[in-house]
Amino acid sequence: MPPPIRLPQRAPVPPVAFTPRSVRACSSLRSLSSASRPLGSSNLLNSPSKYIPPTPRHLQIGTMSTMEATNGHSKACCNVPPVVSSDYVAKGSYSELGGLKTYATGPENATKGIVIISDIFGYSDQALQGADILATSHRQQHKAFIPDWFDGSPCPSEWFPPDTEQKQKDLGEWFGKHMPQGPATALPEYVAALKAANPSIESWALVGFCWGGKVAEIITSGESPFAIAATCHPAMIDPSGAEEISVPYMLLASGEDPAEDVKKFESNLKVPHHVETFADQVHGWMAARADLSDSHIRDEYARGYKTVLDFFEKHWL
Repeated sequence: MPPPIRLPQRAPVPPVAFTPRSVRACSSLRSLSSASRPLGSSNLLNSPSKYIPPTPRHLQIGTMSTMEATNGHSKACCNVPPVVSSDYVAKGSYSELGGLKTYATGPENATKGIVIISDIFGYSDQALQGADILATSHRQQHKAFIPDWFDGSPCPSEWFPPDTEQKQKDLGEWFGKHMPQGPATALPEYVAALKAANPSIESWALVGFCWGGKVAEIITSGESPFAIAATCHPAMIDPSGAEEISVPYMLLASGEDPAEDVKKFESNLKVPHHVETFADQVHGWMAARADLSDSHIRDEYARGYKTVLDFFEKHWL
């Protein structure tokens, strides 16, 4: 685990209004959200996130009404609730880039940029903290960007666990409206806008979490604006998709992800790669489902990000 990074206290990011613009081939995007959310604690790796409270582990899957896998998402993805936190003070800021509300963090003179595709819960504290780690906690500094593909309407945490028919219906409809093919098709135009706004950046990487992992698989198949990609507890793992991936690729799986699919995916990769399973972690441990008040989960969260950065250092030339 890298040493803790201490951040100075800073005021919450003020609301930002956005003028909606169409994004090519991503028709599900609606008018952009007009406000960013308040942020909290100043310690990047060691401050536990305050949460309200997570569903006990024994209630998450298997001992109550649960939702079967839907729209290609695993049962864990459809049932494990996020850990709600509200006290992390992010290092970056929000603006409109390429027609999308975007969180940006990292040095302005960075020569390498990372586009992060979040899980279905969007701008969680854990996602913002992860972006800050990717940007500033390694000897190679990066500038990281999280676009809002959900147009201010991420999947509501109140739907988890989906223990009623109405929650299951709502969740299934949400997944149906937010297919990863839309962002994958729109990403080249978005990256072009990032390049125009950040001329010092010479090369781009992609990191995808859960839902965003499928986006990463699609966009790195064949010609891609990205030189390298990493996926963390990716959704909809398709071993056949690995055959077309054209850039160095990482897959970090949880113990709840389909082990056989992960194994087949690795065997089908034809590019430099690293595939690893964090066997005692839940699906989503590097994003919104990370309970950072638990010291072991916090350590594995940090180790996951260090693994991504080490892979990038080795293969991002």
